[in-house]
Amino acid sequence: MPSVPDKRMTEDEVVAELRDGMTIGIGGWGSRRKPMSLVRAILRSPLRDLTIVSYGGPDLGLLCAAGKVRRAVYGFVSLDTIPLEPHVRAARQDGTVEAMELDEGMLLLGLMAAAWRVPFLPTRAGLGSDLPAVMPELRTVTSPYPGPDGGPGEELVAVPALTLDVALIHLNRADRAGNGQFLGPDLYMDDWMALAAERTYLSCERVVATAELAEAGPFHTQRISRLHVTGVVEAPHGAHFTECSPDYGRDEAFQRHYAATAASPEAWEAFRDRFLAGDERSYQRAVDTWREERG
Repeated sequence: MPSVPDKRMTEDEVVAELRDGMTIGIGGWGSRRKPMSLVRAILRSPLRDLTIVSYGGPDLGLLCAAGKVRRAVYGFVSLDTIPLEPHVRAARQDGTVEAMELDEGMLLLGLMAAAWRVPFLPTRAGLGSDLPAVMPELRTVTSPYPGPDGGPGEELVAVPALTLDVALIHLNRADRAGNGQFLGPDLYMDDWMALAAERTYLSCERVVATAELAEAGPFHTQRISRLHVTGVVEAPHGAHFTECSPDYGRDEAFQRHYAATAASPEAWEAFRDRFLAGDERSYQRAVDTWREERG
């Protein structure tokens, strides 16, 4: 029997394989199960001019605050319990980040088109709205098939393929070969992120033996195949401060602390220096110390 590949890496080893100007898809949803330890590793790196594709949350906010993002493609950007991500809002208001703003379904269609290796997928979403006017990337196409009344084919919006250089996702469990498992209520769009990307790096709460994946949850929770995963990072609490159900919930107090740093450059710099200057262990220790100080 052939040996199972061992794809385990560290966060910094993953980031060493990234390059300026890449298009990076980030999994999760809002402030839920984001690959935050990988995002924090990007923050420590010299990477810049990135295009980020995301159902956005603090992943996009942190990268915007650190000046890493040239362009953002998103269906929304929210911290869930805080409706607007303040650092992304500031970047958009200041005009420091280009944006392609889609609805949630259109973003999914873009990922699906990339996964299926077609240039676009059609949709009725956006018809009659200002989206085609403000988003020149969106074109319209005429269906080659007759309409319901036998007349000309209907006009549809063509959502372009969102091909990713790299996808970064975080799951509850994975084996060393890259088979990934979610144990919470939703996979979100992590499977489509992986299929739309040339390379996928998966962080997880715990690396387990392959047989343990079946013991942890039913088969339908094993949705990320090792065939689409380049590297696996074991990252306990790697989604902090977002939630990673059922392993842990969102750290609401820390999220509020983070959100408040958008108030001034000084507040952001203090947060960055305290929590983001060191490696992932330093971050986790700094968070523990911050909790102790609050009592």
